[in-house]
Amino acid sequence: MTFLTTRQRHRSFIDSPRGRLRVLCVAVALATMAACNPTEELALADGSEQLWSTLEGDWLLVNYWAKWCAPCRVEVPELNELHEAGTTVLGVNYDGLAGSELQADITDLGIRFPVALHDPRERWGATRPEVLPTTLVVAPDGSLHAVLVGPQTRESLTAAMDGGR
Repeated sequence: MTFLTTRQRHRSFIDSPRGRLRVLCVAVALATMAACNPTEELALADGSEQLWSTLEGDWLLVNYWAKWCAPCRVEVPELNELHEAGTTVLGVNYDGLAGSELQADITDLGIRFPVALHDPRERWGATRPEVLPTTLVVAPDGSLHAVLVGPQTRESLTAAMDGGR
């Protein structure tokens, strides 16, 4: 009869296809739980932080913009109006700027809604936009409801949210 040490038993388990599958499943489950952490903080360009959990229960518009994007300049006032009317709007600078460069672009475009320091698209499994502006419409349950490409109006954004009610 052959006796295996604990280390040998663990090694043979991990080396088996079934063992590797179990390890992979545990890793995926842990990564998913980490991504869904409601206490995770959202760092904003103004230096403040917000808990993602405070954004749950309402529609969320995540807008990708850049200073060099002419249609973005047209769309920003529409997003400002929605934000000031109570819709949760979160901006994401497409170029990944930070600090004074980001603040200068926010001022130049007249953005009055919060701007994230880091791109949150992975929360919803979205890919990096290829066209600007792009807006992710996130439903109150936290699911990605729509991806709107190109400049939007207050009416088109409201219609995208109304379509999911």
